[in-house]
Amino acid sequence: MKPTYILLILALYFIVLMVISLITSDKEEDNENFFKAKRQSPWFVVAFGMIGASLSGVTFISVPGWVEASQFSYMQVVLGYLLGYVIIGTILLPLYYRLNLTSIYTYLEQRFGKYSYKTGASFFILSRVVGSSFRLFLVANVLQTLAFDAMGIPYWLTVTITIILIWLYTFKSGIKTVVWTDTLQTLFMLIALGVTVVTLYNEMNITQGIVAYISDSSLSKTFFFDDINSVDYFWKQFLSGAFIAVVMTGLDQDMMQKNLSCRTLKDSQKNMFWFTIILTVVNLAFMCLGVLLTLYARQHGIDAHKDELFPILAKNYLGPIVFLSFIIGLIAAAYSSADSALTSLTTSFSVDILEIDKKHPTQDQVRIRKRVHILFSLLLIFVIISFKYLIKDESVIAKLFVFTGYTYGPLLGMYSFGLFTSLMTKDKLIPYIAVCSPVLAYFISLYTNRWFGFDFGFFVLILNGTLTFLGLLIFSDFKSGKKYESVLPGRK
Repeated sequence: MKPTYILLILALYFIVLMVISLITSDKEEDNENFFKAKRQSPWFVVAFGMIGASLSGVTFISVPGWVEASQFSYMQVVLGYLLGYVIIGTILLPLYYRLNLTSIYTYLEQRFGKYSYKTGASFFILSRVVGSSFRLFLVANVLQTLAFDAMGIPYWLTVTITIILIWLYTFKSGIKTVVWTDTLQTLFMLIALGVTVVTLYNEMNITQGIVAYISDSSLSKTFFFDDINSVDYFWKQFLSGAFIAVVMTGLDQDMMQKNLSCRTLKDSQKNMFWFTIILTVVNLAFMCLGVLLTLYARQHGIDAHKDELFPILAKNYLGPIVFLSFIIGLIAAAYSSADSALTSLTTSFSVDILEIDKKHPTQDQVRIRKRVHILFSLLLIFVIISFKYLIKDESVIAKLFVFTGYTYGPLLGMYSFGLFTSLMTKDKLIPYIAVCSPVLAYFISLYTNRWFGFDFGFFVLILNGTLTFLGLLIFSDFKSGKKYESVLPGRK
């Protein structure tokens, strides 16, 4: 496929998103629409759209490429997600709806105080900026290789145009538009997945059923109980998956903002239930795709591995239909995570850091929010371009989850302490605890691996959260007798 055709596909895709933006936008631009869609989003639309935002380009490319080295070990993490989503649906969502939150980090102010509130929001902003940049970096690299290098378009311009397009269709109605565009983008990703699997099945002349074929492969080994020191050890992966789900969905303004746009708590919980089922099946399907891609490459002597596996096979070996669906799915993956990330970053910085609803008159709030939206667009461009020179070899998904362990760990510790204890702690010390915990977790992880051969892997998230929890406990006010009245269901 000629690079000009890829550019045409991108242009047509963008036009479709702009049409959706125009249809979903109100004439009056207000922050209630941008932040919460006035809580009018249908739960089933949110549930389906969240699949694309959760998967993104990382799953679309990295998960299939990961199978060759790690087999189905990632499925242990996905199974852990199930437990994490139960916690979100039964504990966190009722809390957020009961407090009628726009930003979920407002809870930290009510629970601990101003310093905790600002710390939680700041860690989210850091996490989301870097995490979203990881995802977009991966997709931008592939598009650059497939099309824009041949057209003489530099990498920095590819990234800049991508972010500008996202800004254009989200700047007016924010989350209200994102809920609907994510639904379309999820559909395109799943179509690309299905087309590729069917094509590979036919190309490889598989005589038995596809399930039996994949099950018989050594690449489909899922459970690893042999070596507790291994990063693939089941309980490490499972528990890490549960906590990753809690922090990357339940404690993440990006994902929760969509849930909070549903009409009622019951609708939001239905959304979470169906989202959990679909996400598990889709992740399994992407790992099955990874088996087929890897075996196809081996059969034909193709030297393609990790994040290059899917793009190279789609472009050069599997025909124009697969390549077309791959390009559309890749573009969908890029936009489905980036648009909601840009919206949530704008929301969190406006509400949590600038406190525009408290410190600025109503007539100025929309203007300030628009400036913040532009600011984060420019920041994402800068960070993604810088990654071009910082990331060299590993699969992006591995780097993403390791980074998550360090940045979301303090949020995990703060929320756990706030929800499951009634103790008061020294609010002014929380920023220092939140910074020290990831640093201490890093050195513990480094030296336990060096001295004992124990690799924390994704499990560093739990270590980090535990250190934050212990820090809050050490500086708790035991003498005054002050207690916090729980807002959890059934607790006083």
